[in-house]
Amino acid sequence: MKKQFIKVVLSCAVIAGSVSSCKNSSSSKNTSRATGWKINAKEGGFQHNTDYKEQETAPGLVFVEGGTFTKGKVQDDVMHDWNNTPTAQHVMSFYMDETEVTNSMYLEYLDYLKSVYPPEDPRYANIYTGALPDTLVWRNRLGFNETMTNNYLRHPAYAEYPVVGVNWIQAVQFAEWRTDRVNEIMLEREGYLSEEAKYKVVNGDIEGTFSTEAYLNRPESVYNGQIDSLQGKMKKDSLSNFASRSTGIILPEYRLPTETEWEYAAAAQVGSREYNNQRGRKKYPWEGDYTRNGQRLGRGDQLANFKQGKGDYGGIAGWSDDGADITAQVKSYKPNDLGLYEMAGNVAEWVADVYRPIVDDEVSDFNYYRGNIYMKTAIGEDGKVNVIRDSIVYDTLPNGKVVAVNLPGELKMVAVDENETYLRTNFSSSDNRGYRDGEPGSSRFYDRFSDDEDGDEKKKMYNSPKHKVQRDSLGAITRNYDKSNYRTTLINDEVRVYKGGSWRDRAYWLDPAQRRYLPQYMATDYIGFRCAMSRVGSKSKTKNKTVRSKKVK
Repeated sequence: MKKQFIKVVLSCAVIAGSVSSCKNSSSSKNTSRATGWKINAKEGGFQHNTDYKEQETAPGLVFVEGGTFTKGKVQDDVMHDWNNTPTAQHVMSFYMDETEVTNSMYLEYLDYLKSVYPPEDPRYANIYTGALPDTLVWRNRLGFNETMTNNYLRHPAYAEYPVVGVNWIQAVQFAEWRTDRVNEIMLEREGYLSEEAKYKVVNGDIEGTFSTEAYLNRPESVYNGQIDSLQGKMKKDSLSNFASRSTGIILPEYRLPTETEWEYAAAAQVGSREYNNQRGRKKYPWEGDYTRNGQRLGRGDQLANFKQGKGDYGGIAGWSDDGADITAQVKSYKPNDLGLYEMAGNVAEWVADVYRPIVDDEVSDFNYYRGNIYMKTAIGEDGKVNVIRDSIVYDTLPNGKVVAVNLPGELKMVAVDENETYLRTNFSSSDNRGYRDGEPGSSRFYDRFSDDEDGDEKKKMYNSPKHKVQRDSLGAITRNYDKSNYRTTLINDEVRVYKGGSWRDRAYWLDPAQRRYLPQYMATDYIGFRCAMSRVGSKSKTKNKTVRSKKVK
C-alpha cells in the first residue's frame, strides 16, 4: 500500500519535465490544469490573459445587473390593442449609456467621417451626407421652428441636448463607429497601437482606418495595410504583435439595446423591494404613481420632460414648469435607481427590435429579441477574410436618402448558408425577423402562398406595401409606389420599436412598458437613442460577489 501511494505522488509531481506538486500545478494560474504546461512562458506555447478580472466599463456606460421582470406590464392601456401583453422575461447583465447620445457626441462622429472620408472625393461622396441627421424634422406647416432647424444640431447652446432627426439605420451605424474608436484607444492604452495612429488617420497622413473585426480577423489589413508602422511598445515586449480576443482587451460592440433590455433598465426594479411596489405601484422609472417629486427637497417639481396637456409643453413659466419647451439638456432630471438619466421623457429612443404586436415568449423568455439576421465573414480565394477597400456598397432608402452599407477597411459579410444551418435545431435560416409571426412558414396557409403580387399573397399576416426607390447613375430618384389593393398593414421587417415618452408626448407614454413603431428609415424631432453593450463573464460585478460571500459567512 505504501509503495502505491509513493507512485501516485511521483506521477503527479513529474509533468512536462518540471517537478511540482499536484496541488501547486492545479492551483497555479500560469500552469494549465488540462496539460500541466506553462501558460505565458517566454519560450512560447499557450498565451492567455490569466490576470483578467472582469469587463471594464466602457466610456459613457452604466452597469445594469440582469434579472427577471414582467415585460409589457402597463398601468394603463387605453388603446386595448393587445400590444403590451405581459410576459415573464429574464435579462442578462449588460451596460447602457448613462444618457441619450447628445449632439456633441454625434458631431464627433460626423467630424470623423468628414475628415477620413472627404465628401468631395467621388469614392466617398455619400458617406458623410448619409450620416447627417435630418434637421428638417423640426419644421411645422403652422409653427415657427426655423430656429431649431438651423441651430439645434450644431449650436453650442444645444451641445448637451439629445440628438434627434436620426433614423434607426444611422443610430446603428453610429454605434458601429463608436465601437471601433473605443477599441482603438483601448489598444493604444495597452501598447498595441501608438498614440499617433488615430491622429494620423484623422489628419489624412495615412489612408485607411481601424476596424475592430478586421483587426481581430486580419490585423495586417488595418490602416490600409500600414499597421506595422503604427504599433506600440508591445511590438518589442510581446511574443505577438497583435491583441486577440483572448487578451480581454477588446470590448464587445456598442449597439442599440434590445426592447427587453431597455424596458428592464427603465423600470429599474432593483430599487423596488417594498411590498406595495411589487404589487404594481411603480408606474414610471421613479417611485409612485405621479409625475411630480413628492420628497421634501424639490417637492412638486416635474420628474420628466413631457407634454402636460393641450398646448402645454412645460407648464406656466416660473411655476409648475418642467424646465423645457422642447428637449432638455441631458441630466436635467434625477436618474433612476440604476443611475440612468431621462429614461422617461425628453426624447423617445430607438431600440434594436423589429416590431410585432405580440411577444412570443413560448419560444424565448431569455434575452428576448426579434431581429436576428445571422451573418458570417466572406472568405476570399486566398483563404483569408475579405476586407473592403474601394467597393463601397450604398443603399437608397425609401425616402431617397443614400447611406453607406459598409465602410472601407471593414470586413465583407454574407448571410449564413446551409453549411451553418444543416441539421441544426436552434436556427434554420439567416433572416429570423419574421420567425413565428408573419413569415410564410409561420402560417397554417403555408401551402397556399404564392409569389404572385395579386394572388394568394393577400393571405399573409403582415402584407405591407412594397415601394421601390432607385437612383440612376446621375443621382436622379425613381419612385415606384405600390398601388396594390391587397395590402393590409404597415407592419413589415423594416419597422422598428421605439420606447419611452418624449417632450411631445403625454404622460401615458412615460410608462416603460409602452411601445410604438416607425419605419427604420424615418426620423422625427422627438426620437433619439442611447447605446448598450453586452457583459461578458459573471452576472454580477466582482465587488458584489465579494459582498455576498461575506454575508454568507
